[in-house]
Amino acid sequence: MEELTGKERRRLSGLAHGLKPLVHVGKNGVTEGVIDDTDRALRDHELVKIRFLNYKEQRKELSETLAERTGSEIVDIIGNVAILYRQSPDPEKRKIRIRA
Repeated sequence: MEELTGKERRRLSGLAHGLKPLVHVGKNGVTEGVIDDTDRALRDHELVKIRFLNYKEQRKELSETLAERTGSEIVDIIGNVAILYRQSPDPEKRKIRIRA
């Protein structure tokens, strides 16, 4: 996947505004279960919010780990919420169009 431009990030961030976090990082941190949940959510929705209940000081590093392990890209980190995006590999299943 090509790196997102600033304009694309702003658009995705705006689309994520109304979404509820689908994945929560709690006292156990970024476990294989959290990675699997994130991967599944990205496969189903493409754009996902992740809330950090614990490890708030390490949210940037943990978001980078999640993005790397799921093949996604960090759109933004606002407060204790990270927004990740991964375009569906199947053009028919894509819900979000950010490029022409």
